[in-house]
Amino acid sequence: MRRLPVTVLAVQLLTGAAGAQAPKPAPGLDKIDHIVVIYLENRSFDNLYGKFPGANGLSNAGAAATQVDRSGKPYDKLPPVMNSNLKPAAVDARFPADLPNGPFAAEPYVGLNQTTGDAVHRFYEEQMQIDGGKMDKFVAYTDAGSLVMSYFDGSKMPLWSYAQKYTLMDNFFHAAFGGSFLNHFYLVCACAPVFPNAPERIVAKLDDKGNVLKQGWVTPDGYGVNTIFALNGPYPKAMSDASLRLPLQTAPHIGDRLSAKNISWAWYSGGWNDALAGHPDHDFQFHHQVFAYFASTAIDTPAGKQHLKDEADLIADIHANRLPNVVFWKPIGEENEHPGYTNVSSGEHHVREVIRMIEKSPAWASTAIIVTYDENGGMWDHVAPPVIDRFGPGTRVPTLVISPYAKKGFVDHAQYDTTAILKLIETRWGLEPLASRDAQSGDMTTAFDFTQQ
Repeated sequence: MRRLPVTVLAVQLLTGAAGAQAPKPAPGLDKIDHIVVIYLENRSFDNLYGKFPGANGLSNAGAAATQVDRSGKPYDKLPPVMNSNLKPAAVDARFPADLPNGPFAAEPYVGLNQTTGDAVHRFYEEQMQIDGGKMDKFVAYTDAGSLVMSYFDGSKMPLWSYAQKYTLMDNFFHAAFGGSFLNHFYLVCACAPVFPNAPERIVAKLDDKGNVLKQGWVTPDGYGVNTIFALNGPYPKAMSDASLRLPLQTAPHIGDRLSAKNISWAWYSGGWNDALAGHPDHDFQFHHQVFAYFASTAIDTPAGKQHLKDEADLIADIHANRLPNVVFWKPIGEENEHPGYTNVSSGEHHVREVIRMIEKSPAWASTAIIVTYDENGGMWDHVAPPVIDRFGPGTRVPTLVISPYAKKGFVDHAQYDTTAILKLIETRWGLEPLASRDAQSGDMTTAFDFTQQ
């Protein structure tokens, strides 16, 4: 497992970018007045776009396609697919039990409109699956069996046509190892949240080589890496013990930077109003509501009340031509493509509907839409992520750039991770970087051609 020692310098690099200057303006980027980030769930690039023409896909998998067990021995056959939806988790009888070792098409057994089991996608497990860049232990460190090696024919997905028409990025990685919780933080602050003096029962234990002896939500040196809920809410009823919830975070986030320059922004979430009212939808994901974790934008603050909104507000703002300069949209669980509680098709169709609304609005002429996924959901991908720091990046995820100024029919091979979205926002509006990751990132302008009329 890749781990770097934490020094005082490393902590500074991970949590701030003191003295860093705002990026220089990119020619033509001022033509974009609205950046809309659509943040979907838990799909690797190969899982959905591995067959996309011109992309670095399944045909280039090479040795990474052969999975090995924890001792390093190749599997003779893949183990059975496990379905965590079954109680207790059991073999998913829809899949054959003797699949060859390697990636396999899901459609003979399940379709894009069907829900599969979920796969473990935690901080330490993903590092072990990546196996130093060999990408060969995804099966060895999962609870879903060979499900992690499945892929779909993405040409049947509504968003595939947007990838064909505009820009698909095939070298884009989710910013941090593990699941939604940590990656949402990297989306807005390029940082890992801190949890000093966390209760011992939620702290991971590692041996002297960095191997996990006991799973936990918090690293031994006090960083929150697996799912923890916001101190002030919203949170599920089971998390009534405040000592188990994350203390309010004070690191700067992109909303702070935007507000300081009077640039409009909002986080829109499906099911938000119902959650605040105390009757959340059964698929509402509390740990996806990242701005609620910060002291500056918690739900009981003026900024939280101003900037954290329901998806219904997004639809109304599109129709009323009052789209903010920066938009983050998180669909509700049943429409975010997360395995375990939804399918791919439901989210794809809903996202397409909202994109079409924006295309028909006056804002479209000056809008860049970025569709990406928070993390890979434990699903295999053959491309090794770059080594940057102890928190990531993790596995490659699909990312689309949809805009009148996006390059047409283009596969962008430039390397980025999720913090490049922050860099794009910072570059457009002259904002100081939040931390070392976004300060050092490219700004995604390789996906645009501003000479287009």
